[in-house]
Amino acid sequence: MADPRGFLKHRERELPAERAIPVRIMDWKEIEDQRVDNSAQLKRQASRCMDCGIPVCHSSCPLGNLIPEWNDSTWRDNLPEAIERLHATNNFPEFTGRLCPAPCEAGCVLGINQQPVTIKAVEHAIIDDAWEAGLVEPHVPEYLTGKTVAVIGSGPAGLAAAQQLTRAGHTVAVYEKSDDIGGLMRYGIPEFKMEKAVLERRLDQMRAEGTVFYPGVDVGGETNARELLQRFDAVVVAAGTPMPRDLPVPGRELEGIHQAVEFLTDSTRRVHGLSDEGYTAEGKDVVVIGGGDTGSDCIGTSVRQGARSVTSLEIMPQLPTERPENWPWPTFPKLYKVSTSMAEGGQTLYSTATVEFMGEDGKVSHLKIREGEEERVIPAQLVLLAMGFLGVEKAGMVEQLGLETDERSRIVRNADFSTQTPGVFVAGDSGRGQSLIVWAIAEGRAAAAGVDSYLRGSSSLPVPVQAQDVSLML
Repeated sequence: MADPRGFLKHRERELPAERAIPVRIMDWKEIEDQRVDNSAQLKRQASRCMDCGIPVCHSSCPLGNLIPEWNDSTWRDNLPEAIERLHATNNFPEFTGRLCPAPCEAGCVLGINQQPVTIKAVEHAIIDDAWEAGLVEPHVPEYLTGKTVAVIGSGPAGLAAAQQLTRAGHTVAVYEKSDDIGGLMRYGIPEFKMEKAVLERRLDQMRAEGTVFYPGVDVGGETNARELLQRFDAVVVAAGTPMPRDLPVPGRELEGIHQAVEFLTDSTRRVHGLSDEGYTAEGKDVVVIGGGDTGSDCIGTSVRQGARSVTSLEIMPQLPTERPENWPWPTFPKLYKVSTSMAEGGQTLYSTATVEFMGEDGKVSHLKIREGEEERVIPAQLVLLAMGFLGVEKAGMVEQLGLETDERSRIVRNADFSTQTPGVFVAGDSGRGQSLIVWAIAEGRAAAAGVDSYLRGSSSLPVPVQAQDVSLML
């Protein structure tokens, strides 16, 4: 284990330094201050890990990450061992280290009476240092099985399934509807949360291993999904949940009301010079309806685009700042947190509902909102709907593959991630519903084992314990 007395000597939770707000809102780079050497701080945090007899962080993480092991390696300055232990359960720790809400930290035993270990920050540091040290190399399979697999969707679930199956010796092709690979990580995640160079270096590794990518292919639309099933030995559906939740109140037809992902996608494309059109928050009063990570991303993006004001509307009351009695350790508590984007500007109104979109000349200009029993009007020339996603559409790919959906528009699947159509498997949000990136990767890994077993009769691919039975995830 790490320092046996570490949690006694270092009781404070220390997070990596961030760039000053007035500086970082002027660009699109990640907010962590790369000029600051955090190695000593991270070593102190790793030393706080107690290597508990029952490390609840394991079960709190959908991937079952070996957290005490790589904390110990970090404390001992053994980077090769740390990255080996980290990669043993997680294909893409650079993604989770930036984008995961860290349910593992809620399960940290130290969190019973202290602040938990900064597990996410240590993970982030291990993988970035490993890339810089040249310790992340392609794992080319020793032989090919002669079996072929098509993966529909290139988000974290699809990429995890593809990498696992490629390393097992199968020939894997990944199809992506967008013009580039990465799913929502490509355009839906702002640069200040994850620069796209982070995604590109992992894709380069996968290409070197043998995975082939086909962007700009609309499976279920221009390309019939049934044709893929006829051409490949197996198909993995990892297309996410493309149907966003809408807000059907009077005035919804007004111009200037957009789904959050559309806005974030347009913004990221323009940052990379891929679009000179679209809508911008510059000089406008922006209202973001809905919270969560997507709503937070809209706030940070609007601030960087030069919005006149940013207001976030939450229909629920403000969450508590400390664990309430009905969310005891080690459950993942719903607590009030100020995200990095929220700290950059704007205001959040809680227990507030949108009553009506109001406009002038066909464009939205104001919102009528209800706070408690009172109604009032606030200015809004750009409204962003960040209320989550509903599921998959039955038309197109689902119908073409003969799949079923449940009452929540999720594709029905079996315990091994297979479906009623032989050779078709489902991973990630398409089967689970909108969820966390760690669940997507865990499901991608588990589905890969199911496909491998289907193709060869058995599989030696590892399966996260939490993802061994689909029924446990619903």
